[in-house]
Amino acid sequence: MINFSIPRAMRSRFAVFSLLLLFPFVLIAQVGINTTTPLSTLDLNGNLSLKTIGIPTPLLGGPAMAATAINDGVYLSLTPIAGNTEFYLPNAVSVPGRIYILRNISNSINATLYTAGGQFFAKDSNTATPAPLTMPANALLKTVIVISDGANWTYIF
Repeated sequence: MINFSIPRAMRSRFAVFSLLLLFPFVLIAQVGINTTTPLSTLDLNGNLSLKTIGIPTPLLGGPAMAATAINDGVYLSLTPIAGNTEFYLPNAVSVPGRIYILRNISNSINATLYTAGGQFFAKDSNTATPAPLTMPANALLKTVIVISDGANWTYIF
């Protein structure tokens, strides 16, 4: 008679492998902050703080053809000064889903906003707004939210 014994470690591995085949895993990747029952991918039950740039150290504009890059933070206070009013966003293709909240904190000088790639579209328009986007010192667009859709920048004011 032939003895076909399977080592104990091999039987354990076979049992685990069999269970994996019979009961496939369903992963639900939800994170809850201050909640034990998240209802979304990220469920925040509390206040949200965002990285701010430009307060107390001003984010100064750049001169023509040498605009100041916007590539960090979420809420940015832009400080245009005479002769240095230009800022530019990264290429929208490089940062899909990125959101910036921009505010011209000057009371007398307009800020001008360019993009390294993509166009500007108002929230309810399918026609591009010609660059630069002017953020006046005291009017609509003093504060603007820009969102990359992966190709262009949509702005909301």
